[in-house]
Amino acid sequence: QVELVESGGGWVQAGVSLTPSCAASGRPLTEYGMGWFRHIPGKEQDREFGASITRFGGSINYEDSIKGRFIISKDNAKSMLYLQMNGLKPEDTAVYFCAATTRLKASGDSSDFTSWGQGTQVTVSS
Repeated sequence: QVELVESGGGWVQAGVSLTPSCAASGRPLTEYGMGWFRHIPGKEQDREFGASITRFGGSINYEDSIKGRFIISKDNAKSMLYLQMNGLKPEDTAVYFCAATTRLKASGDSSDFTSWGQGTQVTVSS
């Protein structure tokens, strides 16, 4: 089982960029598709899909509200996952989680992901 630890969250003003990262250990990251999910305060959904990337980066998917602003990337050699967040908005305020799946297709369904980090808080002020 791969273990995941997020870092790089913070409190920023709207419009700036932030790049949380996720460090993996225990298993090679080449065995996993990866995703970023988020828990937005006050929303019923526990973990909303953000972005996903397959094992070697051949397929990437984004949720519509972040498409064009956020970029997911994966460095298998360093066992790292990143989420470059540009043009942050107050509604992006959330706890961001990275997650790993052994499925070949990294979907937006959180139930497909079997390993999760503890989350990193991102707060965007207006």
